[in-house]
Amino acid sequence: MILNLLSDSSSAAGGSSAGSVMVMVFYIALLFVIMYFLMIRPQRREQKRMNSLLDSMEVGDVVVTTSGFYGIVISITDDDCIVEFGNNKNCRIPMRKSAIAEVEKASDGVETKDDTKSTDSTKSTAEKDKKKSFFGKAKD
Repeated sequence: MILNLLSDSSSAAGGSSAGSVMVMVFYIALLFVIMYFLMIRPQRREQKRMNSLLDSMEVGDVVVTTSGFYGIVISITDDDCIVEFGNNKNCRIPMRKSAIAEVEKASDGVETKDDTKSTDSTKSTAEKDKKKSFFGKAKD
């Protein structure tokens, strides 16, 4: 629509077809710039984030594979790692690092004994005596 308006105004002013070609080239270049900022740049940013996540992966981290399985990293090589699934210690599967979708550091979910003592002592006896149902609502 804008292209038609610009080409109409250039032909009305006695412009040549070279001006309309320049406008078309400008719009095509603008389209590629918009595609870069909306599609290519965010994909590269996500790829860099995943590469840094996989590079920082260590033995003992909890991972989620692209197929949705949760496991613990047992061994790591350059491109591969061995992941242990479930409580069965015999279920260890070697897989590519690229098959890992998420990594949770082993230290993120671990609570020390000092933390449990401090939170345990700060709770009132009324809170300790409250019984909760399955959905977290207090039972009377």
